[in-house]
This record gives sequence, structure tokens and C-alpha cells, in this order.
Amino acid sequence: MLRSLTSLLAFAGLSASHCTRTLLNDLTGAYIATQSTGNLGTLESFLDNSTWLGYWQNGKKVTFDTHILSTPLNITHNRSTFDTVGCASYTELLVADPKNPYVIGTQLRFANHAINKVESVVTTTGDWLFNVTGYAYWVERENWEEIPAEKRDSRETIKAAADAYCNLFSNPNTTVPWGTPCARLEGGAYTGRGLANDSCAVGVPSGVQLTNRRYVIDEWLGTVDVMLDFGGAGGLPDTHEFRVEGGKIRYVHTMTACLVKNCGFNMTMPALGPRRSRRVRL
Repeated sequence: MLRSLTSLLAFAGLSASHCTRTLLNDLTGAYIATQSTGNLGTLESFLDNSTWLGYWQNGKKVTFDTHILSTPLNITHNRSTFDTVGCASYTELLVADPKNPYVIGTQLRFANHAINKVESVVTTTGDWLFNVTGYAYWVERENWEEIPAEKRDSRETIKAAADAYCNLFSNPNTTVPWGTPCARLEGGAYTGRGLANDSCAVGVPSGVQLTNRRYVIDEWLGTVDVMLDFGGAGGLPDTHEFRVEGGKIRYVHTMTACLVKNCGFNMTMPALGPRRSRRVRL
């Protein structure tokens, strides 16, 4: 994924103002490589210092040394999406290390053919429904491949589907374009059973504001990631990623970083597996 520095610097000399998928792929590769090494030297050549907005983790601006990036991680799964209009990318990282497990969602923002913001939601043991084994099991059983050009939804359609889902939390009368089947992966818990009638329209709370939404939209893959404050301004750091097919929501991946264990709920991890029951919230 990560190309040579020479190749990347060649892109920096381009006069085009828009972002290309190749450029975003290469810059995102630099981020993933940095997370593997924990070494800033891997990344600093790809940062735009003139517009730099900083490192952010779980809603707070931090330094590189206090960001998860400074910790070398054995990444066991990664998947990235690219927003060539918004000049951004989103990466889902999984670290299936029994001693130090993580599921991380990161939005990168770009300017002048370089990275100018790194924003991550970092979840681990004690965060909402966290179970790295469950997450690893289900991500390998979903299809997030490129959608044929003639079947792709517009940016507006993809964003509208995500907004409808997020608005439902505060307005139960919202019409959400649910797909059938639809499955939601939440920390490690899964609403699907591999059946044609699997549904995401379960366990949605009411009276909850999902605010401060930041989007990364990829029409090629039919995806949108929404980083947000769960519960209103200053709420829990959260990311919801959606796969939209034919205008309908097919998959939802959510991560919520808790301020206290299990976000203050006294509960056990829902059972996992294609034939077992699950309890989920979002």
C-alpha cells in the first residue's frame, strides 16, 4: 500500500487542486506504517506543516507522543476508504493481541498533497461492547469491495442514509433507508446471523443527540464514516461507518470510547456467533 517516497513526492509537484485515490492511498499507507512502527519518522515527511491541525484521540487534541500512533501495534486487519472530494480518508484498524487489543477508527485530512490532521477513535478493553475476537470474526465475513460504477450511489444519497440513521437516535419518526439484509458490528457484538432477513433496526435508543459529525464519503465503495459526539456536545467519542448499496444501509460498524468501564453500564458481553443471541444498543 505504501509506495516509495520518490513516487509520493512526485504527486506533491502536481498542480491539480483535487485529491486522487492514488495519493490518498499512499498517504494513508504512511499512516498505517507509522502505527506499525510507532515511529514519527515514518510519518513526518508526509505532514503539511503549513496547515497542520494536529493529532486528535478520543475527542482531545494530543501530541504524537501521547497519541496511539506512538505505540507500535501488530495490525491484524486494516481497511481504508478515500474521499476525493472532501480530501480525506478513513481507516479501520484491528489489533487482535490478547494482551493489548484495539479497534481503531482514524480519519485523515489532507492539504497541499499531504496530511494535515490525524483524528482517531481508539477502543480497547472496557469500551462499549468491546470484544476483539468478535470484531475479527465478523469483519472477515462482510463484503466491502468496490461497487460497479453503474450501481454506485451519489455522495448525497450515501450521506443522507448515514444522517437518517444518526437522526433516528433523537427523532424516532425519522425514516431510515434500512437494507434487507442489514448487519451492525458494534465493538464486537453483531446483529446479523447470516440470514436474508437480518436487520439493523434493533436496539436503537431514543433521546440521544449525535452531534459534531465529520464525514468521509467514498462513492466507489459506497461508504461513509461519521465521527461524532455521542450524547451531544462533549459526549462520548464515537465513529459510525456505513456501507450503502442501492440507497439502502447494508452494514454499520460502530466504535464508542467510554469514559468509564462499559460506559457506566453493568453488563456482560453479548454472545457471538452466527446462531447465538445478542444484545446491542446502537
